[in-house]
Amino acid sequence: MAIKWHFSINLEGKIYFKETVMEKTVVIGCGLIGQSWAVIFAQSGLDVVMYDPSSEAIEKVIVSIEKKISDLVEFDLISREDAPKILERVKVERRLEDALKDASYIQECGPEQLDLKQKITQSIDSIADRGVPIGSSTSGISASKYSANISGRDRCLVVHPINPPHLIPAVEIVPSAWTDEAIVKKVVKLMEKCNRETILLSKEIDGFIVNRLQGALLEEAFRLIGSRVVSAGDLDKAISHGLGMRWSFMGPMKTIHLNAPGGVSQYVERYGEMYRKFGIGGYESVNWKDVAEEMLNDELCEQVPIKGISEAQNQRDRKLMALLRHKKSNVV
Repeated sequence: MAIKWHFSINLEGKIYFKETVMEKTVVIGCGLIGQSWAVIFAQSGLDVVMYDPSSEAIEKVIVSIEKKISDLVEFDLISREDAPKILERVKVERRLEDALKDASYIQECGPEQLDLKQKITQSIDSIADRGVPIGSSTSGISASKYSANISGRDRCLVVHPINPPHLIPAVEIVPSAWTDEAIVKKVVKLMEKCNRETILLSKEIDGFIVNRLQGALLEEAFRLIGSRVVSAGDLDKAISHGLGMRWSFMGPMKTIHLNAPGGVSQYVERYGEMYRKFGIGGYESVNWKDVAEEMLNDELCEQVPIKGISEAQNQRDRKLMALLRHKKSNVV
């Protein structure tokens, strides 16, 4: 965390100095994921320093980030006036020690290999100031697997974005059993400052949430295509022109909550047995009715009370109409 001094002069001509804390985020790895993280942090007004052991990657990264920022301007996601300021916040360093100096947060974006993840995190931990969170962009390697033998393992956690991170706001935050709670809170606060939609896991699980959901859908998709029930093209339509339309702004749980006048519990009562008869998954390990009554009902009714479902359906339909208008425009 860097400290800068600013001064101002009052009407009497006296000079006042003010200490300002500047948050410095560090991105380790200049590949596509690292570039996206740099855009996210810089767009949020944070200073960004990037490092990569590859000189070639360092040489190309600023040009790649400039292209990403230019694309955001083209689609009116940032203003043309702000673009140069955002790019100016991104710097590169050729030594890891220089990159990590005064860091307030570190996002590691190394290869998806356990041994390399361990070595990279060990190196970062040995250099970075104590108490600085070390988030990993890993898609499936839990923090407990790569940080077990690291002295600063209490500051290590998974901070998994969805590709491309600067365009998709969801980010999974997955602490290990030994990650300090204060570190988790600090990371959640930072991600919210960066306009990320945080998905906080209470415990580790292989694949986290997004990939497990995608994996379950892909498993059935491969089964349906492999059984020659449907073509790949028509199956994709089932998502892009079907389920995905609602899921894009409300997700599957809120979707079913709005699909019955009595909310999610009534939906499960009406359709739960039908889904089980499909024989898709291992239903013996989960009881939809129990989950709906013990967990889903209270949470979803807090979001949308039963008496408000009709109005929520109207809002859903207006969003769907806006999405249909967008899809019809064929914007590319």
